[in-house]
Amino acid sequence: MLKALFALPSTVWLLGLVSFFNDAASDLVYPLLPLYLASVLMAGPKALGIIEGIAEATGSLLKLFAGVLADKTRSTKYWVVGGYSLAALGRPFLALAGSWPTVLVLRFADRVGKGLRSSPRDAMLALSVAPHQRGLAFGFHRALDNAGAVVGPLLAAWLLYRGMPIRDILLWTLVPGVITVGLTLYIREPHREMPLHKPAFSWTMQGFPPVFKRYLLVLALFTLGNSSNMFLLLRAREMGLTESQVPLLWALASGMAMLFSTPLSALSDRLGRTRLIVGGWAVYGAFYLLLGLNGQNLWLLWPLFAFYGLFMAATEGAEKALVADLAPKELLGTAYGWFNLTAGVMLLPASVLFGWLWQTFSPEWAFGFSASCAILAAFLLKFWVPTQSGHTP
Repeated sequence: MLKALFALPSTVWLLGLVSFFNDAASDLVYPLLPLYLASVLMAGPKALGIIEGIAEATGSLLKLFAGVLADKTRSTKYWVVGGYSLAALGRPFLALAGSWPTVLVLRFADRVGKGLRSSPRDAMLALSVAPHQRGLAFGFHRALDNAGAVVGPLLAAWLLYRGMPIRDILLWTLVPGVITVGLTLYIREPHREMPLHKPAFSWTMQGFPPVFKRYLLVLALFTLGNSSNMFLLLRAREMGLTESQVPLLWALASGMAMLFSTPLSALSDRLGRTRLIVGGWAVYGAFYLLLGLNGQNLWLLWPLFAFYGLFMAATEGAEKALVADLAPKELLGTAYGWFNLTAGVMLLPASVLFGWLWQTFSPEWAFGFSASCAILAAFLLKFWVPTQSGHTP
């Protein structure tokens, strides 16, 4: 495994380190934002909902836009550098905000940065490695990304424990931001063959094989049952877990994803993407069923969330590697744009539906619905989206 990792191109390593430092800064801010709005700017949940709703919706739409333009301009690096720079510069200015509309503008800028960089970055990863290395490359990238998601909240908790004011913590995000931007400047643009005709964008997805379109439909079904992870933490809190233990529970899931993303995604290079994703979605379904039916056994939460981390490790890298297996090389940026848009847009109805089922019926109904979506999606992926093992069909 180590030999295979060191054989990966420098682009993969640099993008992994970029994601680590960027996510460490981003996930340091994320848990502090509700506290900052409430205790410093005296804004409530309504303001938080407006901020996050507008920011996330914008980011999802821009992922498609940036992917299309990356294909048209035959360039991915400038989008990656620009996207990470926008986010890195915006976070420290949160400390200077005097009202929640200012926070909205800065969070908007942060999500715009994510929207501009995500699809070109994924295309850059896919173009930088051979087909038999895609699972390993995307898994390694997700491992470092999840490592940042572990380090960020733990660092925020430690700084708060030491008594550092929230404004000062936000200012310190400039340090990992500068490192992030500096690393992106060293990334090399991967070689792309010049097509005979520049790809034209089509809302009907002309130029993509039917198998890729079916994959997106199945992904949309799975995502319909994949609501916000905040519901998982709410369930744990409702069952009686203390407030101080809830972040540790999520850190456990992220830690498991960090440890197992690389080996499990690399396994998809040998066993095939579909097998690994189907297995991961089945684990997801079992997790949701057990969490929904478990009403009293607090000790069971810890192995269950570790189990959830394995689902993340098995699917996050393999799902993205499968995009490169199914899509034409000259349309990779657009393909990742459609992939990210599908996953992003479906999160809103998924969370609304999950919350409605929980409040109208019971948590068991909500978790049962999500588990059903996952199992049905796994079945369709297995029998309706035929692929060859690890390579382009």
